[in-house]
Amino acid sequence: MESVRVENVSLWRRTQEEFSYTLKQTLLSIIEGKYKHPVKKQVLSGISFELHPGDKLGIVGSNGAGKSTLLKVITGILEPSSGSVRTRGTIAPLIELGAGFNPDLSVLDNILMYGVFLGFSRKYMLEKTPAILDFAELQDYQFAPVKSLSSGMTARLGFSIATDVHPDILILDEVLSVGDASFQEKSRRRIDELWNSTQITVLFVSHHLELIQNSCTKAIWLDKGKMIDVGKPEEIINNYLSSIS
Repeated sequence: MESVRVENVSLWRRTQEEFSYTLKQTLLSIIEGKYKHPVKKQVLSGISFELHPGDKLGIVGSNGAGKSTLLKVITGILEPSSGSVRTRGTIAPLIELGAGFNPDLSVLDNILMYGVFLGFSRKYMLEKTPAILDFAELQDYQFAPVKSLSSGMTARLGFSIATDVHPDILILDEVLSVGDASFQEKSRRRIDELWNSTQITVLFVSHHLELIQNSCTKAIWLDKGKMIDVGKPEEIINNYLSSIS
C-alpha cells in the first residue's frame, strides 16, 4: 500500500500585489469603479505520483519550479486548490527548520509541542527529550525561551526533533547545511541512518543532483509548477540537464 499519493494537485497563490492592498485602497477603488480582482498565480498544476514504504524520491527543477511548495502541500502546510494528497503514517518535515516554534516558550515546551504536532504523545516526547537536547547540543538551554537561541541553534533543535522520532515519511528541503562543519557531519550520519531504512519513505529536494542520482530510487522533474517527467533518477537528471544546457 502506498505511503504517499498525490492526485492531480494544483495550487493557486495570491500575488504580492494582492497582499499590498489595504482595506482603504480597496474601498476607494470600489467606490471609484476601478477595482480589479488581484491576479492569482498558478504555482502547481496537475501533479500526480505515488510512493510506497522505502521509496526515496528526489525532486529536481530550477528555482521557482514549485519544489518546496509541493513539499508544503504534502505536509499539509498548504492546502491544494484542487486535487488531493493522502499520506499514511507519521511525517517529519524538515522544511524551514524551526518555523513552527513558539519563540516565547521554552526549548522543552517547544519539543513537547512540536512532537504532539507530529502526532506523538507528550509522554513519548518527554522520554525523547534528553536525546534530542544532546544531539542538538542544547543541554544547557532546556528552560530558555526559543527566542533567546541563535538561528543556527534553532535550526539544530528542529533537525534533532524531526529526525529523532523515527517518522514513516521524511521530507527534506535543502537542510543538510545546518550548523557548523561538525554538526553538518553529524546531521549527515543521522540522515544516512534514516535513509538506509527500508520502511521510511523520503522526499528530497536538493540542487545536489549527484546526491539525488546516487541515493534516490525515483525522481521527478518540475518546471513552472508542472511535472515534466518521473522515473529513474539518472534518466530524469540527464533530461533535466539537457534542457538547461
